[in-house]
Amino acid sequence: MKKYIVKRVITSVFTLLAILLVLFILMQLMPGSPFNDEKLNADQRMALYTKYGLDKPIVVQFYHYVVNMLKGDMGVSYNISKNTPISQLIQTRLPISIRVGGCAVAIGALAGLLLGLVAALKHDTFIDSIATVISVIGVSVPSYVFALGLSYAFGFRLRWFPMLFSQQAVFSSSVLPSISLSMFTMASIARFTRSEMLEVMGSDYMLLAESKGISGSSLIFRHALRNALIPIITVLAPLIVDLMTGSLVVEKIFAIPGVGSLLVTAIQSNDYNVVISLSFIYSAMYIGIMLVVDILYGIIDPRIRLAKKGD
Repeated sequence: MKKYIVKRVITSVFTLLAILLVLFILMQLMPGSPFNDEKLNADQRMALYTKYGLDKPIVVQFYHYVVNMLKGDMGVSYNISKNTPISQLIQTRLPISIRVGGCAVAIGALAGLLLGLVAALKHDTFIDSIATVISVIGVSVPSYVFALGLSYAFGFRLRWFPMLFSQQAVFSSSVLPSISLSMFTMASIARFTRSEMLEVMGSDYMLLAESKGISGSSLIFRHALRNALIPIITVLAPLIVDLMTGSLVVEKIFAIPGVGSLLVTAIQSNDYNVVISLSFIYSAMYIGIMLVVDILYGIIDPRIRLAKKGD
């Protein structure tokens, strides 16, 4: 198991370095300049390039770029908030997106797992049909439609929750956006749970387990659900990153000061440092999540760990 984990960690590190190279190349190929102010003359622009080290050879820039990024020094903002460290801009916004997205992941995963499990156990019944309809609606309807509906019903009409995000009432103002974001995750997990559970429950080893006298919750949770978890985790992994890095439209509807709005603002203002820094954070989070998923694969199904060892 240790060798398996070490190999996955080394692979993740090299993947992250490759992403840094790609991001640097993209930054060099981006059109325009971060210093597009018409009031600046050529000498002033050159002075800014010198100040931020953009006049140095590409190799030197890349070296400093990689070293600084790995140390957590992402440079400063050129346009959004001039000379403000990017880490300072992000650290006030990223926790908010992670908090709302994390709640959405928890709600969506638990509700989807329960819904799919019930649908599989009540296969071809009215309950299964209701669960299927809910799943189709959750996948088909965009999250911002749910956000608008929940905001109107529970924020404006019933006044149970705030319509806008507030730092003074973080929990209550995070409920509606979290539920809005969780709908797609819930529907996706429910569909996969149902299909995988039906396949597992009809397999030979489940019949063998039943013939040995195993039944009830032990049969469902210890044997069926455990074997159905691998494809479910595979589906859930990218959804976690998407939700925890924020949804721009939902953030706009509830006025959430998350990283999604910061990214769009940075793109519009050609603030390359901010764009690259956020892209790096997204990539690092995705790689981290996939690393955890790979380790969970080895824990849930030892056959995967042994197969990797034999390669």
